[in-house]
Amino acid sequence: MSDVKISGLHKHFGAVHVLKGIDLEIPTGEFTVLVGPSGCGKSTLLRTIAGLEEVEQGEITISGQRMNDVRPRDRNIAMVFQNYALYPYLNVFENIAFGLRARKMPESEIKERVTSAAEMLGITGLLERFPRQLSGGQRQRVAIGRAIVRKAQLFLFDEPLSNLDAQLRDEMRGEIKKLHQTIDVTMIYVTHDQIEAMTLADRIVLMREGRIEQVGAPLDLYERPATHFVAGFLGSPKINFVHGEVLISGSEQVLRLVDGETISLPAIASTWPKNIILGIRPQYLGLASESRSPDDVRFSRIIDLIQPTGSRTYITVKLGGRDLVAEIESTSRGNVGDVLDLSFNRLNALFFDPATGRAL
Repeated sequence: MSDVKISGLHKHFGAVHVLKGIDLEIPTGEFTVLVGPSGCGKSTLLRTIAGLEEVEQGEITISGQRMNDVRPRDRNIAMVFQNYALYPYLNVFENIAFGLRARKMPESEIKERVTSAAEMLGITGLLERFPRQLSGGQRQRVAIGRAIVRKAQLFLFDEPLSNLDAQLRDEMRGEIKKLHQTIDVTMIYVTHDQIEAMTLADRIVLMREGRIEQVGAPLDLYERPATHFVAGFLGSPKINFVHGEVLISGSEQVLRLVDGETISLPAIASTWPKNIILGIRPQYLGLASESRSPDDVRFSRIIDLIQPTGSRTYITVKLGGRDLVAEIESTSRGNVGDVLDLSFNRLNALFFDPATGRAL
């Protein structure tokens, strides 16, 4: 079991400042996902925790022990990489057992650990096969099995599913989540895929340009993003953003969009800047119903695009000069060029300051 604490961590590659003062604490047994766009520093942070990159400035402790100068092999960490790193000349059993043999563990214990890991991962029938005889998903299970038998205090995953097709990724996400529930060990998982982050994490660490943008439970980041960047990164389909200008109209404030459409704002908006960004997630933008709420914002637009997905349909219209995606029931009918009556509740909308990117 492990507590991970990172304080004031900096890392350069030449003139490039990759990690810019990372402060992070990961509680024992938590599944933490580091997510962000390519180049944000998430893999470098993971490799630094593992000891594969040196700490230039700052400190890393695991279970209270300072790790800055501890060799990777002495950190009691198991790591699963994007490439499976299996030995092609060894069968599955020997690939899983390799690290145990290197530590000169008794043969009886090796067999017990390998058999237990294989049963947990559903690969008992593959122990005599060689990597070339396995599918991508099976190879990844073997790589995870090799980590499990270590009985390490900390598991690190570096984009382990990125080489798999969509269906296998879905299956392996479930396997990894069940694995965490079974062995109850601290896990840190790196991905650029926000769906993986949302489905796997107890807590998400969203990174941007070498810094932590926001940390929290998946739904906290999704429903209460701290910044325009967080709101735009999480969610599929992506959140709709519309720029507008705050105006006084009689006794209330309204948001005037580029195309002249006006939207009533909540009373709290009296402290907001003149120009703001409105954010509406597609599932909160739907067909206008006959019943109305005082917080409903209703408008009519021409359908530009229809994308059926089976269970839901995504409709694209224009608002404020930008494409706006609405998520509606798949049974709803419409054609490109039709006029559609849409609405959203202001209480479900998000607002951001375009100057700072911070949520209002």
